[in-house]
Amino acid sequence: MPRWYEDDRLRFAVGIEDTFVPQIRIGHRALDEYDLTQHYHYWHEDLGLAAECGATMIRYGIPWWRVNPAPGKFDWSWLDRVVARLAELKLEPIVDLMHYGTPLWLENEFLNADYDERVAEYSAAVAERYRDTMSIYTPLNEPIVHALHSGQYAMWPPYLRGHDGFVKLVGPLVRGFVKSQRAIAEVTGGNATFLHVEASFRYSGDLDAHREESTLLRHRQFLFEDLLTGRIKDDSHPLTAYLRQHGFGDADLAWSRDNTAMPDVMGVNYYPAVSTERFEAGVTHEGTWGDPRPRDNQWTDGLQEVLHWFADRYQRPVFLSETCLPGTVEGRIRWMDASVETVRKLRAEGMNLIGYTWWSVIDMMEWSYREGLKPAEAYLLGMGLWDLVPDGAGVLRRVKTAAADRFREHATRNG
Repeated sequence: MPRWYEDDRLRFAVGIEDTFVPQIRIGHRALDEYDLTQHYHYWHEDLGLAAECGATMIRYGIPWWRVNPAPGKFDWSWLDRVVARLAELKLEPIVDLMHYGTPLWLENEFLNADYDERVAEYSAAVAERYRDTMSIYTPLNEPIVHALHSGQYAMWPPYLRGHDGFVKLVGPLVRGFVKSQRAIAEVTGGNATFLHVEASFRYSGDLDAHREESTLLRHRQFLFEDLLTGRIKDDSHPLTAYLRQHGFGDADLAWSRDNTAMPDVMGVNYYPAVSTERFEAGVTHEGTWGDPRPRDNQWTDGLQEVLHWFADRYQRPVFLSETCLPGTVEGRIRWMDASVETVRKLRAEGMNLIGYTWWSVIDMMEWSYREGLKPAEAYLLGMGLWDLVPDGAGVLRRVKTAAADRFREHATRNG
């Protein structure tokens, strides 16, 4: 019997923003999107909205730090109800096991000597408990963004900086990913499938003036998936010298060659307003959170290119696993129409493109909340099919937009 990703359907999915960085320190507040958007309280309603807009699948994140509050201890009380609601709505979950962040008890976070074993233990526990109701897993969302924010930009724990910091996180993130996928496969008897999800990065402008840096970045966006799929075998890979220069040694390379985690489906995240960074002659930006390069919205041309990159490189079905255009509802609809049309065109041209995901059902809080001082509602980012509207009494009301109806039109057109 074919697996879910082997038929010819185009699936329409949604997500709910699920970044969890619960650690605090001076100048950094806890960032738990489910808490800030009141999803912990309105989860039953929010999941109903996902079904109402016509989605048949949902990328849904589990807050590791809450369901695994102490080493070896699990609290399933909330998640059991969520999973039952998903089954009631016939929404197929793509389980986001790690959408940033580790539990508070895991000292040094990704640098903890037991990180890979602990994340694998958690992943196996989830898969075993819900083996009859959930079967599609993303072990680690956007590995490169983890490494950037936690390892190069010093924005998230363990607050490392520079290329040394970035590469220092590569080893534990890859080992945790591989061991998690392996553990899930074992406890499910091989019945689980894996959708890897990576961010896409494009570069425009005067690339010749920044040739060395732009070339490195264009290669580096594929670093994690290349390691996971065993593509970095020796010094012939364009990133091997970079890895060695910053501390990823022979033992690390050998481990990755011998321990792979192949995707069944390759997820690609693309946002037209931010996924393309522009280099300018005579202007140098660190490219960090505090000193970003200007963005260059190249609309559906960029979308087509990144989907081709991942489809051709990994020879797996591809799934547009996140996209949207924050801003006005009219702007959201314009991007939705254009991106869905592009997906259909690529499928007609022969690309094995099996899914489209609007991110997300409801608005989210900008990540800048973590370093900010204002109340949470000041960081609301309009991107949802339903807007979050403060009612003046502390409640974020879910207000349906025309984008929800348009999404339903696209989804139901697909049958």
